[in-house]
Amino acid sequence: MKNIVFIMDIDLKGEGRYSSSRRLPYQYSIKSWKNWCEKNNAELFILNDLLLPTDEMKICWQRYYLFDILEANEIDYDQILMVDADTIVHPDCPNFFELSDNKFCAAEFDSSWDWVIRSIENYSKFAFDEYMMPIEKYFDCGFMIVNKLHKQFFKDIINFYYENQDGLKELEKLHVGTDQTPVNILIHKLGIDLKLLPYEYNTMDMTRKEILGNDMLYTKIGNVFQFNCLPNNEENKAQYYWMQKTYQELYEN
Repeated sequence: MKNIVFIMDIDLKGEGRYSSSRRLPYQYSIKSWKNWCEKNNAELFILNDLLLPTDEMKICWQRYYLFDILEANEIDYDQILMVDADTIVHPDCPNFFELSDNKFCAAEFDSSWDWVIRSIENYSKFAFDEYMMPIEKYFDCGFMIVNKLHKQFFKDIINFYYENQDGLKELEKLHVGTDQTPVNILIHKLGIDLKLLPYEYNTMDMTRKEILGNDMLYTKIGNVFQFNCLPNNEENKAQYYWMQKTYQELYEN
């Protein structure tokens, strides 16, 4: 059994943030993760096809069919990193699978806490009967390590989606996210043993931190870089620029 790195790279062929151009920078993510997997005896799995039409279930929710996807492809596994395609892994990133203690792992969140608090409050009120999670335990779903112990939890996530589908679509209109906050709340509501790795394993929102610049300062800080929350990212050009530049700096120069 090998550890698996699981990435979704699906062309939604839509408009705006769902246009085909959104996938262009993902090639650098995939190449970086392929390199890391070869170095750390892991296997890279890329999902290129939707499981369901997006009007039935948005793409972000479909990733929680993870265990079904691997089993349908007859892939045995030990642990799985489910990571977003807008990330690049540092070639010297430690083997985080060795840090998991066989728990559900994510990375410490450090982005807009205003957005997080509004998101938790709204989902708590309208989807969880006022149940509140510890805010300081919030994490970004762009980096999650799981194993076979979490198969039932992922089934619970899918069941939660279908039981609350209409209400969740209404909540999206408040601009408080899709799957991320419900998954965070479910972790605590269902008593899942959670371990948070340091921020370096999902170095996000780097513009807000003032570390995303041509001096490449961020490459001295993080292990996994997530190129989200980028300003002036029309047609995903800023994301393409920074992901290409980062890959070239770390893997080609």
